[in-house]
Amino acid sequence: MSTVQQLIAMKGRHVHSIGPQAVVYDAVAQMATHGVGALLVMDGEQILGVVSERDYARKIVLRGRSSHATEVREIMSSPVITGRPSLSIEEAMAIMSQRRIRHLPIVDEGRLCGLVSVGDLVKAIIADQQFVIAQLEQYIHR
Repeated sequence: MSTVQQLIAMKGRHVHSIGPQAVVYDAVAQMATHGVGALLVMDGEQILGVVSERDYARKIVLRGRSSHATEVREIMSSPVITGRPSLSIEEAMAIMSQRRIRHLPIVDEGRLCGLVSVGDLVKAIIADQQFVIAQLEQYIHR
């Protein structure tokens, strides 16, 4: 697997999202229900931001704010850094490392294609390396 587009084709295009007016408690509950670390904050088809467990910890818990009284728009990370489907796995990893983000929405011609996480990229890199190792072992044993 060499591109983000191939990764999304394998993992699926579904992205969990929430509206900007929702309260933070609902965002955290949704993340827990779906076993994800972030949600896209969407207004229709438009990506407004990303809200993550990190945002919750730093902007709600550490500041003593109420997750029941604070709207997602108040703590979401924005503007959103996005990638394109043609990015290689390594290029996507470099963007995420340089920008210090854990989730990268993938957008093509203004349309959301999917979302990749650092974990998704690491799994893809490991799978590629395991394939190469197996091929080399097979070649050596011939």
